[in-house]
Amino acid sequence: MKSKYLDIFIDFDDTLYDTHGNAVISLQELFEQYNFSEYFDNLDDFTVPFWEANEQLWAQYALGEITRDFLIIERFRRPLSFGRGLDPSEAFCLEVSDCYLEICSNKSGVVEGCYELLDYLKQNGYKLHLCSNGFHEVQYKKLASSHLTEYFDTIVLSEDAGANKPSNEYFEYAFRVTNAQPASTIMIGDNLKTDILGAKNAGIDQIYFNRRGGQVSNRSEVTYEVTSLKEILTIL
Repeated sequence: MKSKYLDIFIDFDDTLYDTHGNAVISLQELFEQYNFSEYFDNLDDFTVPFWEANEQLWAQYALGEITRDFLIIERFRRPLSFGRGLDPSEAFCLEVSDCYLEICSNKSGVVEGCYELLDYLKQNGYKLHLCSNGFHEVQYKKLASSHLTEYFDTIVLSEDAGANKPSNEYFEYAFRVTNAQPASTIMIGDNLKTDILGAKNAGIDQIYFNRRGGQVSNRSEVTYEVTSLKEILTIL
């Protein structure tokens, strides 16, 4: 039976691109490059506060509560403030951030099943639109590094939209640039708030990629739920 969907909005980070896995490797390389072992007893003393800050700041950024520049500096200022004898000045945090983004954007790791899913969707005639809150120059580098660029008919980034997922403004912009219609569009993403709630509020069906196996508080919140990308092949 032919799917009712024509257009697919797909989140990028930790849905297709293994952002967390690539970042773990990049943070270790950053730690070594800056000789942070002189200031921290171990790698975890640096990375644990980084991850805590990163998660909180991206959530705030998605809601428009902080700026991109604040996020970039603050997510390193907080962990660096734990380093003995380190001065987490704005200039130094920005330098470390630039180095981290350069390292990270050249990593090619993708989530298991990524290429198989995209090949299947393209072969079955779906129009694919990447929908991301990530930074413009970084996302294009990561797309190139992971050889994913050519799969997408449209790349919809929040910086181009002037708004972040989950806002209606973001999805309205996505509809305009893709010519997609809500009734024949479905959103695939790993974040319940930015991807799934945003899509639901925009009138789009959703596939929640529950990659880490957490419980959805209310199953009626999502149209479909999967724990692997491979499962999506049975839906679309």
